[in-house]
Amino acid sequence: MQLSPPDPNARFDVANRMFLRLYQASNLLHKTGTKAVSAYGATTQQWAVLGALSRPGAREAGMTVKDLVRFLMVSRQNLSAVLDRLETAGHVERLRSEGDGRLRHVRLTLDGAATWAAMQGDIRGYYATALANFSTEEAVTLYRLLDRLRDSLAAVSTESE
Repeated sequence: MQLSPPDPNARFDVANRMFLRLYQASNLLHKTGTKAVSAYGATTQQWAVLGALSRPGAREAGMTVKDLVRFLMVSRQNLSAVLDRLETAGHVERLRSEGDGRLRHVRLTLDGAATWAAMQGDIRGYYATALANFSTEEAVTLYRLLDRLRDSLAAVSTESE
C-alpha cells in the first residue's frame, strides 16, 4: 500500500497553528516567568542571562558577549540592554580580556550568584506548575522536538544572512 503525498494545504495549516501556539506560549512564558522571579527584580531575559552565566563552564571565567549572544540566540543590542540592567543591579560584571582588550567577558558577581541561588526555589515551583500536565517522558519529547525546531530555525537564519 502506497501512502499519498501529504496535502500541502493541511501541512501549512498545521504549521500556521503550531507557530501561533509557539508565539502564544512565548508571550505567556515572558509574562508568567517574569512574575515568578519578580521578587528578585528580574525579568525572563535576566533570568536567562543569569542562568547562562551560572553554568559550571561559565561560573569562573564568564562568557564573552559574543558567546552569550550565540548561546541565548539574541541580538547584541537586546543583550546589551539586559547586561546594563544586571550590571546596575550588581549581578554581573564586564571585564576586559587579558589577551585581547577589545573582548569583554561577562560573569556573575558574588551578589549575582547569591541572587541566582535564591531564585532556584521560585524557578523550580514555576517549572513544576507549568509542566504539571506533562509526564516526564512528554516533557523530554517536547524538549527534543523544540531542539529540532530550534536547529531548523537556526539553519533558516544562517541561510538568510
